[in-house]
Amino acid sequence: MTIAAPVRVLIVDDDALVRAGLSMILGGAGDIEIVGEAGDGSQVPPLVAEFRPDVVLMDIRMPDVDGLTATEALRAGKSPPEVVVLTTFHADAQVLRALRAGAAGFLLKDIPPRELVEAIRRVAAGEPILSPAVTRQLISHVSSGTRTRADQARGQLGELSEREREVAVAIGQGRSNAEIGRELYMSVATVKAHVSRILTKLGLNNRVQIALLVHDAGL
Repeated sequence: MTIAAPVRVLIVDDDALVRAGLSMILGGAGDIEIVGEAGDGSQVPPLVAEFRPDVVLMDIRMPDVDGLTATEALRAGKSPPEVVVLTTFHADAQVLRALRAGAAGFLLKDIPPRELVEAIRRVAAGEPILSPAVTRQLISHVSSGTRTRADQARGQLGELSEREREVAVAIGQGRSNAEIGRELYMSVATVKAHVSRILTKLGLNNRVQIALLVHDAGL
């Protein structure tokens, strides 16, 4: 029987005590390996290149290069790791920008240890850790230029076929691939193919970005 490789995690936070706590919690899970730590976003690119983490746990606020800048740089590269941003606020403009840049979700720093471990597992498996309700909360609290953004989002979604648009809206509603398949009478493999085409057509890199676009469009 093949044993799955552990999830490789890089922890980025300017507070050494926070890094130690996160490392202790995640290191206690047998299927998670801490491959490195960084105290600033400037240290992230060389560490990612050296250790090839599956997930980067990224603090938003750091004194030199912040987590937002580091996230945008990482997600713009080839075969980037998944990024989960750490924050102390539920609704924050920088969190929304990180999600638009391709972060797979965000976690509050006071998250219970068990939930932290499960979140890392989910992200490594390709599942976003952001509910539609949280997406709506973020957009309603911190988004600006709503009319312009809505028009742009509708224009982007207009590039999709009718079926692809139905799949995109279902993603925005928080549906899983299996749920989308049942609702739209298609196989999970077909749903996955539609999702891949949506990401390619719109120049996006994960389901969170599709959901954000759908919410921006008001659908």
